[in-house]
Amino acid sequence: MQNVSERSTQILPITIGMALILAVTILAGVNGGTKLALASLIGAFAGLALYHASFGFTAAWRRMVREKRGAGLRAQMLLIAVTICISYPLLAFGRDIGITANGFVFPFGIAAAIGAFVFGIGMQLGGGCGSGTLFTAGGGSTRMVVTLAAFIAGSLVATAHLHHWNALPRFSSFSTVREFGLGVALSMTLVILAAIAALSFLIERRTHGETQSLGQTQSWRYGPWSLVAGALALVVVSIATLLVLSRPWGITSAFALWGAKVAVVSGVPIETWPYWTNQMARVERSVFSDATSVMNFGIMAGALLAASLAGKYAPKLSLSFRDVATAILGGLLMGYGARLAYGCNIGGYLGGIVSGSLHGWWWLVFGFLGSIVGTRLRVWTGQDPDLRTQT
Repeated sequence: MQNVSERSTQILPITIGMALILAVTILAGVNGGTKLALASLIGAFAGLALYHASFGFTAAWRRMVREKRGAGLRAQMLLIAVTICISYPLLAFGRDIGITANGFVFPFGIAAAIGAFVFGIGMQLGGGCGSGTLFTAGGGSTRMVVTLAAFIAGSLVATAHLHHWNALPRFSSFSTVREFGLGVALSMTLVILAAIAALSFLIERRTHGETQSLGQTQSWRYGPWSLVAGALALVVVSIATLLVLSRPWGITSAFALWGAKVAVVSGVPIETWPYWTNQMARVERSVFSDATSVMNFGIMAGALLAASLAGKYAPKLSLSFRDVATAILGGLLMGYGARLAYGCNIGGYLGGIVSGSLHGWWWLVFGFLGSIVGTRLRVWTGQDPDLRTQT
């Protein structure tokens, strides 16, 4: 952990981080009202938690595949398990107590399967998923800024083709909460989550003879946080988003919107694309009137603040050709895949499962398979060493 004198050199970025959080909150409030102002603060807390806990989906899946280490995967199961104990009752009975809560319940078919698979490859090449790209870019990673730019571009390109993809066969949407009832849906999901966590324990213990813990929290202000603390913090983010915005946490729809705004300025006739035909009013409004956008801005500002508090905000401008090339390729694949698969790990996988939607589980399956391929490609591109050649 950084000592006090080292952290004192981060006063300027700390100030900038706090100022950005305040600015986003004010602009969100002016353009979208109280709910969007609250959404920006939820995003800022998410950025702080993601950075301090180093809570990501990409590295956790990669460690499971490469090293047979499952602590990160178990933290994800904890995040989902605690969240559904709150989200499922809200989805089932929220309206009875005056709370509007709608889940992400979508059909799943060929396009979504390909999208999740492609996203899984891209997240490993790019070095982060949707939330990972935002918090690492906000935390000072210049490479992830490149990934984010490509993510936005890939999202825009996908919207030009999405109507063709959506014409492919798919299963109807299916909600376990709606079809099976609260009790059965909750019990069934908890059992599956426990089974995944237990399997990761068995694989890790068989490989290494022991299992790693989920870490310890050293400082709530300066970090690092344990994976348990990070998971529980993201439970707060997930439920707060559901209560404030009446829907689960999402990230990547904003990237398509940002790309559309750039396209309009550049003279690209996106109004002729079926995806945007009925959304041009959204494109023309301020970006601070879009809930997902202000949450994303909040994540980046919160991560900047967290990195500065930890004394680790130090952007590096020197990037190798490989860094840039893999960041661009990974970002493009994630952006394209996310539009086909109803979002990234947050909106598609986490958002789907905490909504009781079957598509969230299918996202996990195909996303993880893509991640396995992406993990292998990282070795081929020289991003990771080949563990088979090491003694």
